[in-house]
Amino acid sequence: QVQLVESGGGSVQTGGSLRLSCKASRLTYCMGWFRQAPGKEREGVAGIHTESTTAYAESVKGRFTIYKESATNSLILEMNNLEPDDTGIYYCAARLGFCYGSYFNASHFTSWGQGTQVTVAS
Repeated sequence: QVQLVESGGGSVQTGGSLRLSCKASRLTYCMGWFRQAPGKEREGVAGIHTESTTAYAESVKGRFTIYKESATNSLILEMNNLEPDDTGIYYCAARLGFCYGSYFNASHFTSWGQGTQVTVAS
């Protein structure tokens, strides 16, 4: 198991930016960010395999960037041009093995953080 602790959430206006950080007990090959809005199912936002293979949900492409910060054992999600539909609790997730191209299937990940709230006001 991998311990994950998210931080960096907050409240911003439409068009604003936030940087989410997930401090991990260790970085794994396959990691990702998911979010859950009130009354909706958890959905995949962005995933990363090894250091450079990334995937993004269509709704966030061009606005969000995921990467690993090895110096601090952290998974980062930079979010720009935020929209009200980006509101939700954001979760960091990790899988000990490879991603095998499955970045947005929550059941594929075995370790989860407690989540951090992101609120975007219109």
